[in-house]
Amino acid sequence: MGKFEIYNDKKGEFRFRLKASNGQAILTGEGYKTKSSCQNGINSVKKNSAEDKRFVRLEAKNGNPYFNLKASNGQVIGNSEMYSNDNAMENGIASVKKNAPDAEIVE
Repeated sequence: MGKFEIYNDKKGEFRFRLKASNGQAILTGEGYKTKSSCQNGINSVKKNSAEDKRFVRLEAKNGNPYFNLKASNGQVIGNSEMYSNDNAMENGIASVKKNAPDAEIVE
């Protein structure tokens, strides 16, 4: 089972990362000023990860694919790492869909 980790970044903001059961980070959130805002972001990921239309597939300047997860209001709530190819990115999206809804939150 996956898990959400809440941590403080270098600016002192709260962030989360969703890790798959193998420990690999598959989605990272933006910086939040409060822990409760960060937890709201996690809840939004849990809710929105069930809908494929919330995943925006993108390509970096170097040609590597990655994705963002957006809330119903269009705001980005998480982004992926860069992938080597489209299949790897689709596997990452599938992993978020599988792991996010029931993932526990750890700090």
